Amino acid sequence: MAEPRSDNAERGPVAVVQSVDRALSVLEILAAQGEAGVTEMAAELGVHKSTAFRLVAALESRGFVEQLADRGKYRLGFGIVRLAGAAAAQLDIAREGRPVCEMLAADLEETVNIAMLDGDRAVNVSQVRGPGALSTHNWVGQGTPLHATSSGKVLLAHAADAVRKEVLSRDLQSFAPGTLTDPEKLQQHLDQIVEQGWASTVEEFEVGLNAVAAPVRGPDGDIVAALSVSGPSFRVAADDFERLAQCVVVAAGELSRRLGFYGLGS
Repeated sequence: MAEPRSDNAERGPVAVVQSVDRALSVLEILAAQGEAGVTEMAAELGVHKSTAFRLVAALESRGFVEQLADRGKYRLGFGIVRLAGAAAAQLDIAREGRPVCEMLAADLEETVNIAMLDGDRAVNVSQVRGPGALSTHNWVGQGTPLHATSSGKVLLAHAADAVRKEVLSRDLQSFAPGTLTDPEKLQQHLDQIVEQGWASTVEEFEVGLNAVAAPVRGPDGDIVAALSVSGPSFRVAADDFERLAQCVVVAAGELSRRLGFYGLGS
């Protein structure tokens, strides 16, 4: 067992990383033992009891651990369940969406992505490249701006009012000549997206890249993701958006059904 380390080391960037590592170790200890007291955790970590108490207190404030009132020990809290649920949702959507993406990519011969809202960005959780795709870039796990991508616009259009207001209140970054950076125009555009049921971008995130996206619903009808098709502007032309949108909307509907959605009011 390591000797208790001095709290004098708990300073600076290195100490911050060390504290994060120790906090994760606390979670692992509780996961393995079911419950433990501060003294036990301090001994496992090789730190002073006061240091262990601060770590546990920080985790408790976020709901990741909770105290058993009758014994003074701690166990994992429901904050862990929340994180696990979010991870499971991403895995479910990626897994269920794979065959839908493959079929749509084969039909349209372009790249198909599934993205989910993560704070103020859209994060891609699945991607399938069609036979005609020019780019080999893998977007899985990467975040993209909500206001400049078709998936991002779908997610922003259906996001909670607080999320939409926060995005529209900031200076919107321009990524290409077509990027919508005027909040009022973007607001009108988002309202149109909700009304028509799909979104598009014309060289707004990258020059020469166009895209069309549609919303994916979860079992309760809430928008949980966006399904998009993207490709070079000379193939995915603005004149073809309505035709492409019909295909993407149908595919998004199929993915929604795979996730347990069977229609509003059902």
